[in-house]
Amino acid sequence: MKIDVVMPKMGESLQEGTIIRWLKNVGDKVERDEMILEISTDKVDTEVPSPVTGVITKILAKEQETVEVGKVIAEIETDAENAVVEKTAEVPKEIISEAQPVKRTESASLSAENTIEVVMPKMGESLQEGTIIRWLKQVGDKVERDEMILEISTDKVDTEVPAPAGGILVEILAQEKEIIEVGKVIARIATGDTPAISQTAVSEQKAVEEQTTEIPASSGNRFYSPLVRSIASSEGITLEELNMIQGSGADGRVNKQDLLSFIEQKKQKFSITPQPPKSVVKPEPAQPVKVIKPAISPVPLGEDKVIIPMDRIRQIIAEHMIFSKKTSAHVTSVAEADVTNIVKFRESYKDEFQKQEGFKLTYTAFFSKALIDGVKQFPMVNVSVEEKNIILHKRIHLGFATALEDGNLIVPVIKNADSLNLSGIARSIFDLSSRARSKKLNPDDIQGGTITLTNVGTFGTLFGTPVINQPQCAIIGVGAIQKRPVVREFNGEHLVVVRDMLYVSITYDHRVIDGMLAGQCLAAITRNLESMNPEKEFGM
Repeated sequence: MKIDVVMPKMGESLQEGTIIRWLKNVGDKVERDEMILEISTDKVDTEVPSPVTGVITKILAKEQETVEVGKVIAEIETDAENAVVEKTAEVPKEIISEAQPVKRTESASLSAENTIEVVMPKMGESLQEGTIIRWLKQVGDKVERDEMILEISTDKVDTEVPAPAGGILVEILAQEKEIIEVGKVIARIATGDTPAISQTAVSEQKAVEEQTTEIPASSGNRFYSPLVRSIASSEGITLEELNMIQGSGADGRVNKQDLLSFIEQKKQKFSITPQPPKSVVKPEPAQPVKVIKPAISPVPLGEDKVIIPMDRIRQIIAEHMIFSKKTSAHVTSVAEADVTNIVKFRESYKDEFQKQEGFKLTYTAFFSKALIDGVKQFPMVNVSVEEKNIILHKRIHLGFATALEDGNLIVPVIKNADSLNLSGIARSIFDLSSRARSKKLNPDDIQGGTITLTNVGTFGTLFGTPVINQPQCAIIGVGAIQKRPVVREFNGEHLVVVRDMLYVSITYDHRVIDGMLAGQCLAAITRNLESMNPEKEFGM
């Protein structure tokens, strides 16, 4: 039976992915959950596993090709004996050549029986490569099991790699500053009593050092991924131009979007038509008293405008927003909450909290706790729509909007937020928001949300009407906290007092959530904010 392999959906707002590299070729036998290709999206890079065991009979998308989510990219025949491989679907030769190991002649002392391979380890689900910083051991050195033999760097961590076995380091197949794909062999250790060092391996190691490419993997302290180098080569971008690009990735690395933006700006620069020089009418010498003002040539239409191409993330956000407005019947209700007690507690406890926990206590944690408790009281807000069915989610997976340095937005998700206390929520928010801004989130960190919180008050906005994050059916917005005069009753008298107030909004999908339910949930969130006892929540 033939099984289709489709481009997976790596995030709720992602509609396409780019194939970086096929790990398997047409005709290869694969096991279920064995990684068969690497893909890249605007949020994560990851490997895609095989859905079944069988033989790859077709590869329908080439490397560097951008494919829509859900589109078939390969076919696998589960009946290996009857599998018919189509030669026309073979992967291009350049793809196959990349997957072939470096040819080398082993000496008799380096047989497979007494040689252990050291591979580039996988340091995270979304990581596909690592950079070798420094070899701690050299060819010929004796190493013990679990003794550190090299240092590597990835987008998430810098760490040392231990020896998988005791013996003699007989081969080093990757050089310092070289970027190596996960799982690729970088060294070999001979476990025999007196292993000899292969002179062929040493000479090949020197040959590797002498090899150069048009776009190298590293330049100075800058490193370029295979995808970036491939795009640069195809677009005619030189190494000097690459070095000029300011990267927005981890540690300033240039990612795909940085390079595409540079290419677009370069095209715009060379497509600008120069302005004709402005003509000036000089005064006539026969009439010295009469002065004629210079005549200014008309400005061509559009010269006072600047065209700024949308980057890929902005395009995806735009498409997602339009899709949401077309899908859901948006309605927004607003309430006002007195958060004076929360403000007083935070002001008096924030320094102590930072010393204990190592990060700042933000208002978002309090807003999240009030939201979660409100949704617990009215669970029918925690729903989504699937065709003509309402899906009620028994657990609350809270998404919270996080602004990135480049001006874009991402929504990490706190899984099982309803099982966390206020401290746990604060820790989860700090962890996810920190990794979001450093681009170290995993695919699972941005999927599966059931309701979202957005703090529009971060920049002083009083309240907003946010767009629902599909396929969810509600989003809660909180505005800026302001001191305002309000009327309060004390001992039977009404007095005007100054309190810390904020507006809370709920935007809901009127297809499945009625105004009464939304109003009840909003009122519960407001009550939770006003009656919250932070000392009790933190166990003080």
